[in-house]
Formats: sequence, C-alpha cells, structure tokens
Amino acid sequence: MIVADGSSTVGPFVTRAAQEFKAAGGMDVTVGISGTGGGFDRFCAGETDLSNASRQIADDEAAACAEAGVEYVEFRVVTDALTNVVNKENDWVDCLTVAQLNRIWRPGSKIKSWKEVDPSFPDVRLRLFGPGTDSGTFDYFTGAINGEEGASRTDFAPSEDDNVIVQGVAGERGGLGYFGFSYFEENQATLKALEVDGGSGCVAPSVESAQNDTYTPLSRPLFVYVKTSSLEDDDVRDFVRFMFENNESIAQKAQFVPLSRAQVDEGLSKLEEAAAQ
Repeated sequence: MIVADGSSTVGPFVTRAAQEFKAAGGMDVTVGISGTGGGFDRFCAGETDLSNASRQIADDEAAACAEAGVEYVEFRVVTDALTNVVNKENDWVDCLTVAQLNRIWRPGSKIKSWKEVDPSFPDVRLRLFGPGTDSGTFDYFTGAINGEEGASRTDFAPSEDDNVIVQGVAGERGGLGYFGFSYFEENQATLKALEVDGGSGCVAPSVESAQNDTYTPLSRPLFVYVKTSSLEDDDVRDFVRFMFENNESIAQKAQFVPLSRAQVDEGLSKLEEAAAQ
C-alpha cells in the first residue's frame, strides 16, 4: 500500500488520482488530510511515501527530513486559486481589494462589522472562518495578504477541515472565509465567491484566471513530495507517473487547474531522472 498525507487542499486531487489509479489496476493509495505541516511531520518521520503540500517545504521541515535521513523529490502536480467566500445572502460585496483583505485579516485587526470594511456596506457583524495554523492554505493566504506567513488576527474560527469553514460561512449572514478553489466549486450552491483586486481590477477565481496568472496574488502551485527511497518501488513510480499522464482529466474532475503540457513534461522528466538514480 502507498501512503500519502498532508494538505486538505491537495487531498481531493490525490484522492481522485488514487481512485482512478486503482481502477486502472494500480495499488491502493491511502490519502490522509492532516494539513501540510502535519503531513511533513509524518513524512520526515518516515511514516509516509508521499506528502501533499499546498506550499513548498519550509526550512525547518527540510532540516527535519535531512536529520532523519529522508531524501525527497518535489513535484508540482496542479494549480489552485485561493477563494474568498461569503454567505449567499450577502448582496453588498462582490469584490474586495488586497488592502481591504489585509485590513480584515492582519494581526491586531479589530474590524467587527462589514461597515468598517467599507462605509457603503451595511452594519452587519463580520464573522471570520479560516484554515488552522497547521494548514499550508493559512500560510499562503497570510503571506500573500498580510506580507508574512502566519501573520493573522487570531479571533477567527479555525479548522483543518474545509467543510467546517463551508458550514460556518453558510450559517452566518456576515460570514467570510477562505480555502482552495475546489471546495468553492463543490459548495457554490450555498456560498458566493468574491473577486479580488490585486491592483489591476477585480478578477474572479477560476480555472482560466489561475492558468493565465491574472488572479493575483491568490493563485498558487500545489505539490506532492515523494521520498527518494519510495521511488525505488515500481508502484510508487507508476502512481506518480499516472498523476502526470492523466493530469488534465484528474484536475478537471477534482476541480483544480491542470498543469500545462510543458509542466507535465517537466514533471515526467524529473520523475525519470530521480528513478534512475
């Protein structure tokens, strides 16, 4: 059995790949969602073959792997568009600027009402929901919006389970949250996605805007890290190869942005090079 763990954002992509890999005659792949940081903890302890990550490995995590003698290869497997969502009853906002998002989420922010975000908005209580601090989504969002990974106000409802964020925002008229694009796609009947103005006008999160790099600064690459020793196993190599050779189909079914042809070729070349060592 192949064991993967890590990001709840990357999880749906790897889970779909695992299902299709097994249907095609491949080995079982178990996919956990303990968060990017939690996944790296297990990976560097030698407990998993693959670590799904919504950000690149941090210096301290790389050091932990090195100390444990765990060598690895980083593969970019798909692209995501981090999505800000509000309650379906929210009819006063369709787009937020990065500056407004920063005012809402920065450390020490005391904004409690939508009217404090913009005087034209109603005086509705602002309730915030977001990923937990062990999540790569939290790291990426805070870095992009607040200028430093991990820098955030603390009076929000955190969860490593994106479905909890969905339920929180859906249950609060003044709710605001964020997570990966796939979770919005799955829940667009109950949530509304906001456009983001990164300085060049309001852009909606979508496959197209992430692929053509216009959805800034919240589009991002997603990764799978594979232990070099695990790549000695034919089944692990076959699974990684399967994710690249069927990337467009898997990404579309899992509601992510597929890699470009050049990115797929780069991943396959990196795989063959690592397997030959």
